[in-house]
Formats: sequence, C-alpha cells, structure tokens
Amino acid sequence: MAPAAPVVRTVLAREWRGLRRNRGVLLFTLGTLLCVESILRLTGSPERALVAMLNLVLLIVPLVSMMLGIISWHGAREFTELLLTQPVRRSRLFLALYLAQVLPLAGGFAAAMCAPLLWHGIPDRTVWPLALSTIGSGVALTFVFGGLALLIGIRVDDRLRSVVTGLMTWLLLSVGYDALVLMVSTTFADYALERPMMALMLGNPVDLARTIIVMHSDTAALMGYTGAVLHRFLGTTLGIAASAAGLLVWIVVPASLARRAFETRDF
Repeated sequence: MAPAAPVVRTVLAREWRGLRRNRGVLLFTLGTLLCVESILRLTGSPERALVAMLNLVLLIVPLVSMMLGIISWHGAREFTELLLTQPVRRSRLFLALYLAQVLPLAGGFAAAMCAPLLWHGIPDRTVWPLALSTIGSGVALTFVFGGLALLIGIRVDDRLRSVVTGLMTWLLLSVGYDALVLMVSTTFADYALERPMMALMLGNPVDLARTIIVMHSDTAALMGYTGAVLHRFLGTTLGIAASAAGLLVWIVVPASLARRAFETRDF
C-alpha cells in the first residue's frame, strides 16, 4: 500500500490546480468578501456587520458546501475510480478527497471574512469573540455539509438525484427543522419538554452554529426556538460548550458514515 502523505498531496495538488478553474469556489469567496466589505462600509460597525452576516453563515455556507461537494464528487468520479486501481487504502483516499473538498471552501470563507475586518480594523476587543465565533461556525458548517455532500454523492449514483437529495437535506436542516421543533413544542405544551427540546436542538448543526454566534451578541431574538431553549436552560458558557461539542459530533458522524460507504462501495 502507498503511504498516506503522497496520496493526500497528490489529490490536494490536483484539486488546487482545479480550484483555479473552479468558478463556484472563487465566486463564493469573492461574494463573501464583497458582502462583508459592503456591510462594513454601510453600518460602520464590525459587530453589526457580523450579525448581518448571520444568514450568509447559516444559509449560504451550508448550501454552497452541499452543492459544490456533490457536483465535485460526481465530476471527479472517473479520477477517483482511476485512483482506486492503484495500491492505495480507501480510507486514505477518502481522507484526501474529503480534505480536498472542504479545505478550499473553508479557507476561502475564512479569508473573505477576515480580510475586510483586518483591513478596517476591529477597534473594540469585545468584538473579537463574536468575529471568531462567526468565522469558526462557518468553517464548522463547511465541514459538516461537506461530509453530508460526500455521503449523498457516494450513496446516490445519479447526479440529478444527488443534487435534489442534497437540496432537500439543506432545506430540512436550514429552514424546516426549527418549524418542526416549534410544532412539537406547541402540540405537547402540557408536558415537560426541556430534555426533549435539548435533544432536538443537538440534532441540527445549523441551530448549533446559530446558538454559538448569537450567544456572543445581544441579538438573542435571532436564536430561533431551539437556540432560545439552550440559552434558557444552560446559560451562555455551558450553552456554547454544548453547541461546540454538538457541532464536533456533526463533523465526525457524516464524514465517518461517508468513509464507511466509500470503503464498502463496489465501484
């Protein structure tokens, strides 16, 4: 079997060369950069700009990570099958493919968020926790939805069905989940629902990221129902720690399931 490092370097080098021609990643990075720069100029406040970027972090980052991940998987399938003919362990090849998919997006997002903030300067050190939590949550969601994209791409052969499945997954986690939790809480309002609500909150990475970001600001009304439950019963510090642990689990589980599917798949 070939060592892991050359395999990872080969795949990452190929993806980096492809990145220069990948308009999706470049447009996402430039779009994020322009949004942050525009909002900073309009508001004149780094804190307001970061809060205004909440929807981009919670909606656009997962959507772009999911769609580009699925499209990249199907676009590079022949190259992946060629690599599988070489004496390379599938687990190492999967790690290389996963990192090659999520690192450019995560790096582009972090750079696009950091550059305007550093250019304009962050006058108040109290804004730093909000900036770090916003950038960190966006990077974490890139890894979460990148893993989900690989899982869907490996499981579903047809490209169109993969894209539709990815869109439905994103729609459920980004939009439908909070409405579902609210409906459950309303239906069973006469029962003690604290623990079930906590469990439901941990079942959605978007809610976990939103909770981490909003707990560093004064805009508690933007938490959504599940985030409000977490804030109410765990408080700020414990709530942030629980949300970060939940996001870590969400990064590991989809990537592990995708790796298992990749290792057992008969290509």
